[in-house]
Amino acid sequence: MKKRKIWFIRISNDLGESGIGEVAPIDRLSPEDPEEIPGKLEVLSKELMKLEQPKSETEAFELVSRIIPKEFPSIRFGLEVGLLDLINGGRKNIFVKDLNSISIPINGLVWMGKVDFMKKQIKEKLSEGFKCIKLKVGALDFETELEIIRDLRNVSDELIIRLDANGAFQTSKVLEQLKALSKYNIHSIEQPILPMQPEAMELICKKSEIPIALDEELIHVFNLENRLSLLQELKPQFVVLKPSLHGGFNAIREWIDLAEMHGIGWWITSYLESNIGLNAIAQFTGRFTSETFHGLGTGHLYYNNIQSPVIVRKGNLGYADSKVWDDIVFD
Repeated sequence: MKKRKIWFIRISNDLGESGIGEVAPIDRLSPEDPEEIPGKLEVLSKELMKLEQPKSETEAFELVSRIIPKEFPSIRFGLEVGLLDLINGGRKNIFVKDLNSISIPINGLVWMGKVDFMKKQIKEKLSEGFKCIKLKVGALDFETELEIIRDLRNVSDELIIRLDANGAFQTSKVLEQLKALSKYNIHSIEQPILPMQPEAMELICKKSEIPIALDEELIHVFNLENRLSLLQELKPQFVVLKPSLHGGFNAIREWIDLAEMHGIGWWITSYLESNIGLNAIAQFTGRFTSETFHGLGTGHLYYNNIQSPVIVRKGNLGYADSKVWDDIVFD
């Protein structure tokens, strides 16, 4: 993917205050078709003109749930962010008043690619102070990936290693591959096989020697009853939560409640949003006292990201002292 199309929405009130939200679906992965987004946003803008501004977070969530179908999770996310920004005075303080209080441990993400490219990324992440490294796997031949992981484990016994297969392993071979990987003290592996194979995934969650984290499996699971059934039937060790993909912050709170009810771990990751969306996700994540490593380090991937105070230092996401933001120009 060379380009990322994102829509920004501005919501203003009679006091001259404005909130900015971000709508960021990914083609062929998000439930929405990105081509439908402009038309949906045009309809949304006309509907919002008829409504009163919500006065609280709860009212904002209720409004979004009422007017945006669950099948458009990225629009739900964008509208939640815009409304909460407006409620809090349009200063991009979506959930947290004191941004200096935020310091979130995150994993250093190593993207798939040729061996030398992956090893270069690993070296950079370790030098930057990351204590948790997440490797994308499944693109190279399995023996080569084993070698990369073995070399990484030899760096330190204490280093946390996560893997993300994005459904790349074959169902018929996956348990054998997971057993081979387990020799390297792997924290977890995300989505080892493609979603929509419930019987196979249930068996993998039960028999794998590496804890399983569900990711793409959560897409299209919109209702409380279906979310509950998925967790009860598959019994994963972890779930990976993406506000833009899974329906906004209200939906993520529901996933967290269900996961904790069933003793399932969780972490939050970004979805290649710009710094507008990443800022909101970081503040939401900062509300929780969990010491787990989250996946919020994608902002640096863009050459033309919006300047913001969101920074990564020594493997932690936080905020620079100067809260400088680029202006977003609307037509």
